[in-house]
Amino acid sequence: MSIMKLIRTGGNMIIKQPGSCPVCKNTLTVTKISCESCGTELTGKFPPCKYCTLDEKLAAFLETFLRCRGNIKEIERELGISYPTVRNLTDELLSALNLADKTANNEAESVAELLEKVESGVLSAAEAAKKIRELKNTL
Repeated sequence: MSIMKLIRTGGNMIIKQPGSCPVCKNTLTVTKISCESCGTELTGKFPPCKYCTLDEKLAAFLETFLRCRGNIKEIERELGISYPTVRNLTDELLSALNLADKTANNEAESVAELLEKVESGVLSAAEAAKKIRELKNTL
């Protein structure tokens, strides 16, 4: 039981499927599934659900992100973290799910960073506009 993590939900104990082998850390393959209602069993090699293999931190972040409907300010408030931390967790989540688009993502992140600096008073709007133009010219 120490290998599998137990999560308490609604008074019931649920054993979470491990995302990787406890010995070598490689991806596990599901080889048998069954229906508790009718007893049907299927055997074979089934790829793991990519959302099920997220570690607890990223799974909790994804849940919060969805509950807040992607509203960064709400996520910051609910988790008590800063904008850069939300952005870093989002990047980590996208990477874990193989959804990261490096080129477009880097531009969007840079623009978002500049806008955050304007909002917090670190950077003037004119300076941010200049930097955004420079960023567009480098792509």
